[in-house]
Amino acid sequence: MALGSAGALVTATLIAGAVSAPAASADSRHGGKDREALGAGIAAARAAKAGVDWQDCPADWGLEKPIQCGWVSVPLDYAHPYGKQIKLAVDRIGNTGTPQERQGALVYNPGGPGGSGLRFPRRVTTKSALWTNVSKAYDFVGFDPRGVGHSAPISCVDPQEFVKAPKMDPVPDSEADKTAQRKLAREYAEGCAEHSGRMLPYMTTPNTARDLDVIRAALGEKKLNYLGVSYGTYLGAVYGTLFPGHLRRMIVDSVVDPSRENIWYQANLNQDIAFEGRWKDWEDWVAANDAAFHLGTTRAAVQAQWLKLRATAKKAPLGGVVGPAELISFFQSAPYYDSAWVPVASVFAKYVAGDTQAMIDAAAPDMSDTAGNIGAENSNAVYTAVECADAKWPTSWHKWDRDNTRLNKDYPFMTWANAWMNLPCATWPAKQQTPVEVRTHKGLPPVMIVQSTRDAATPYPGAVSLHKRFKGSRLITERDAGSHGVTGLVNPCINDRVDAYLLTGKLDASDVTCAPHATPKP
Repeated sequence: MALGSAGALVTATLIAGAVSAPAASADSRHGGKDREALGAGIAAARAAKAGVDWQDCPADWGLEKPIQCGWVSVPLDYAHPYGKQIKLAVDRIGNTGTPQERQGALVYNPGGPGGSGLRFPRRVTTKSALWTNVSKAYDFVGFDPRGVGHSAPISCVDPQEFVKAPKMDPVPDSEADKTAQRKLAREYAEGCAEHSGRMLPYMTTPNTARDLDVIRAALGEKKLNYLGVSYGTYLGAVYGTLFPGHLRRMIVDSVVDPSRENIWYQANLNQDIAFEGRWKDWEDWVAANDAAFHLGTTRAAVQAQWLKLRATAKKAPLGGVVGPAELISFFQSAPYYDSAWVPVASVFAKYVAGDTQAMIDAAAPDMSDTAGNIGAENSNAVYTAVECADAKWPTSWHKWDRDNTRLNKDYPFMTWANAWMNLPCATWPAKQQTPVEVRTHKGLPPVMIVQSTRDAATPYPGAVSLHKRFKGSRLITERDAGSHGVTGLVNPCINDRVDAYLLTGKLDASDVTCAPHATPKP
């Protein structure tokens, strides 16, 4: 399931300085990884020379002045740095403090894979209180990763086809249902090859990490300051492994377990278990606030209402468009984010009280996402392309069926929906890589890791895994909390440490456990 900060399930090495042209022929004598490392150095040197031609952002990007936009060129294939180039969209807002206070650029990735970071500078224009101190010292820089949004966007199906609803119920009733879903997954993979085949072999996290280093060079920064959330933590972990000496400060928030065994098949199975736990947390909260929602005074009563709604929508989709798949897409935002607890419960309460239209309005697909690639179809395509290309996936349907049937018995909320979302990787039409071995190399600075214990999308053991791999890192744990993306929430125990680290480089002498942020109130 997409790990991004948007939380929407949509069904679902070295800078070589000035490198002269003859280096291209030298690069072909190296092995693949060496060639890519050399290619990254060539691309970064080229970008450092070119810089970024900053302009007002295009009107239809929704980025107000004084945010500026520009482009950074990167090789499609780093093994051939003089071959085909693609343009990445970047944006920035300058630091709000004095020139003396400025510490460089802070580059952000919100996750996904498939999320756009271009809205990051709006934390300054919208005067987000949490980021006031940091924005005095840093330019805030966002970007669309390769394949995303404005950056050589990829596509797997026609966007109008993609948003058609209702989709098939993810939970199979029969072998025929599974066969139908397998056919859809195979056709989706074929559609990716048909629409975006040239890009697919290069839609990997290591390539996006190389792109990040080229962006760093284009910004004129000797070292990168980076904030990554969700999948952005895996991007950061790979960057820190490939470019340890190019990193100044890095915060990773809500962490993907970067172990090779986890990327990506196992990661999705682990999500299913964690989502069930957080779904139950939400149901407990709804039951505790029965005076506001009238959905039942126990978790079991709330679950019964959910199953009843699901069965009703399966029999006759609400408004003709909201079936079980659309309901899961809507309801899953509650286990993702505490900020969704009240809105989701409120819509559910209205439905149970007789207002079906409120549920239709909330859960029906956005039919405006049909004007091209920038939207749900594009982010789903990138999500699939990156996860399928990053690692070798099981090709045996028997394994998928056995693992998901077993998990679904105890963790039914997300298991099958997640399985079908990822199944295109079983028949992926492009080369699948071996994941990078994430570990500490010489030059890696101390990294700040932030994680809540009950996160559904990136379960807590992932943060522990990265903490062990990155020597000198500090783990800040938010206990008894489970919102995905912790640094954007009000919790002074965390917020003050984020400020201190980014402004002074200071980390606590040992790991820290913080009390949870405030629970939402209806």
